[in-house]
Amino acid sequence: MSGSANGPRRLECYPAPADMNSMRLWSRLVHPLRVAYNFALITLCRYLPFLGVKNFLYRHCLGVRVGRRASVGLMVMLDVFFPHYISIGDNSIIGYNTTILCHEFLVPEYRIGRVEIGSGVLIGANCTILAGVRIGDGATVAAGSLVNRDVPPGVLAAGVPARIRCRQSGVRKVT
Repeated sequence: MSGSANGPRRLECYPAPADMNSMRLWSRLVHPLRVAYNFALITLCRYLPFLGVKNFLYRHCLGVRVGRRASVGLMVMLDVFFPHYISIGDNSIIGYNTTILCHEFLVPEYRIGRVEIGSGVLIGANCTILAGVRIGDGATVAAGSLVNRDVPPGVLAAGVPARIRCRQSGVRKVT
């Protein structure tokens, strides 16, 4: 699927066999030892207060694209199956206890999609970001929001599901 500003998400969809739900297929998607490795590192990073060490582990051990001076808060949960599908731009902040997913298991199918977070983005605490979305440069996502579609650059998005509330004056520049 192609996405537009605030439009449909970019997802690859795969059907499950008629006699089982798609979550039963997880071990066919990613090797169980890889999932265990990812889970162990992500769990360690959830508790690490050292941003440089955390970003190093995300980049070099999990394949997450993490920009310069990006800050991933405590208790942030990255996707355990496809962390390498996540990119976080320069100077962005991901708030406490946010969840970033790159997969969805539904009864009849599963979906996979990249999550792209731009530069200078602020994501408040306790947000959930679903697979296949882009959050544009300089955007703000209010605490507790569910991001289920693209967020254009320079806007404030809030709510469940997140909706554009206003265009922010003076989009933050990243130098």
